[in-house]
Amino acid sequence: MVINVVIERGEIMKSLDIDYLELNALPIGLGQMMQTLGEYKGKQDLYTKQTPQVLETLKQAAMIQSSESSNRIEGITVVPERLKAILLQHSKPKDRSEAEIIGYRNVLEKIHIQFDSMDLTPQTILKFHEDMLKASGIPAGMWKQKDNTIEERLPEGRWVTRFVPVSSQETPYYMEESCKMFQRHWNEGKISKLILIPSIILDFLCIHPFMDGNGRISRLLTVLLLHKAGYEVARYISLERIIENTKTSYYDVLHRSSQHWHEGRHDIKPWWEYFLFTLITAYRELEDRVGAITKGRGAKTNLIESAVENMPSIFGISDICRACPSVGRDMIRIVLNKLRRSGKLQSTGMGRGAKWRKN
Repeated sequence: MVINVVIERGEIMKSLDIDYLELNALPIGLGQMMQTLGEYKGKQDLYTKQTPQVLETLKQAAMIQSSESSNRIEGITVVPERLKAILLQHSKPKDRSEAEIIGYRNVLEKIHIQFDSMDLTPQTILKFHEDMLKASGIPAGMWKQKDNTIEERLPEGRWVTRFVPVSSQETPYYMEESCKMFQRHWNEGKISKLILIPSIILDFLCIHPFMDGNGRISRLLTVLLLHKAGYEVARYISLERIIENTKTSYYDVLHRSSQHWHEGRHDIKPWWEYFLFTLITAYRELEDRVGAITKGRGAKTNLIESAVENMPSIFGISDICRACPSVGRDMIRIVLNKLRRSGKLQSTGMGRGAKWRKN
């Protein structure tokens, strides 16, 4: 569907414009996805009451996975041993990468605890950015001071521009107006929050208000808004890890839905669908993990066994460590050896390079 509009300085005809939203009617498939999410949302209180210890175990793992995956999407990595040291044992960061991962964890933790007192405003977004990067030495807590572009490196090594965001001069205005428009729709309650959230996130990514950290801030804002809408799954299952695992689709859909955004003629439906798919995937995983853990006697044992079930046919112990960051490597070895003795796994090789094969 093509919408012909004229962009004026005094209005922003983007994803949250009411005329745009009304013309982009929700397809039946997306309506069914939203209904599924409503059913999952209704189960949250049941999980909280029946399995609080299980959820606490999942919460710790999700915090680590989210901090790692959201940064790794942007090419920021640390070795697994250091990841546990800085996120579980609160060791001081040794370099910029570690500082950025810790910063992300700190903001995410604050969101989980204080989301009720946080509204989507330019000041909130700037504060997230400042807190996320304050230990890294990167200028933070301010809008971009020069124009930027979103580029992609092709297989042959050539760089191409995929999108030109809003100019640095226009950024403060766009951020202010987008937040106001979002808050008005949110308060009126006429548009589903499951549509409003991905819409403002797309606009945020198209504005691209920072020189660095836009993707990570967009994921933090997603968690914040889901909490405020009553969808608590991000406490227990890492949305960032799911996005990392579907990174190719993520970038493809973002590219498709951002085309003609400046003119208000973009097709936002693929982005809505990807967002709902990510959320449903998280809720399904939460349901599976809660079920797997509560059926057994040991929460950590069942957490490892559940991770093994979701592994490819051949995997390494480091893959399980990433899936179960709250569990020690020795405990993982014990469970893997138990599965080997029961005939469910085979081991090949020795030491850190050993691989495990599912029978």
